[in-house]
Amino acid sequence: MNIRTEVPDAAALRNERPSREIDSIVRVMSNPCDHGATNRFWLRQTHLLFGGLGVMLAYVLYHDESFLAHPKDPIWLHYKPFKWWLLPHGLGGACAILLGSLQFSKKCRQRYQKLHRVLGRIYVVGVFVTAPLGVYIQCFEERLGDSRSFTVAAVVNVILLIGTTAVALVFVRKGRVQPHRQWMTRSFAVALVFREARVIGGITGLENLGNRAQETIVWACLAFSILSADLVLQSQELGAAIYLMQEPTCI
Repeated sequence: MNIRTEVPDAAALRNERPSREIDSIVRVMSNPCDHGATNRFWLRQTHLLFGGLGVMLAYVLYHDESFLAHPKDPIWLHYKPFKWWLLPHGLGGACAILLGSLQFSKKCRQRYQKLHRVLGRIYVVGVFVTAPLGVYIQCFEERLGDSRSFTVAAVVNVILLIGTTAVALVFVRKGRVQPHRQWMTRSFAVALVFREARVIGGITGLENLGNRAQETIVWACLAFSILSADLVLQSQELGAAIYLMQEPTCI
């Protein structure tokens, strides 16, 4: 008697018993059966991001930049030597923060690709405008009494911000979307440094302890910016993998 042995097709085996071993988030998200799970996961992440940024920006506007709505505020005397440089610096920073956050919306990236590219270009222009002007303004601040450490921190911030943004730009022009997203996350983390410093200083009251305390906060935020971005990227991949493993699989 001849017994014919057939080797099961690998794809059939995967359909019968889907693998729970997720080697990478890219491979998982490429599975059409898991689109619903990944969309729900990224929707939660986007809501957390927008919520956190909204609270942070609202606090900074109220606590640190409310003078913008009061032309007679005494702080304008301090800003008088460089007040006209504040406008492009502020607009560039606003574009980088507001439009940069929209770039993390998966719906925007998938459904409105042209808009995503346009907003990305505006983000890059905003970064390349606001970062150098920040150093220029800080040089004025140093002449008015700020320490050299703040100026050095501004220079380091410019190097990190422009450097990470440039790397992300190179990757997207080469069609490498995943590393582009990673470097854009690092760029955005660096762009938030001085806003984070203001929030931390205001909430904790450390800003009332003088320039030394403020320098410490700025340098701490700057030192942990890239690390925090990588932690977010790793936690997103791990969280998405765990979330997908808990979802019913397609057969």
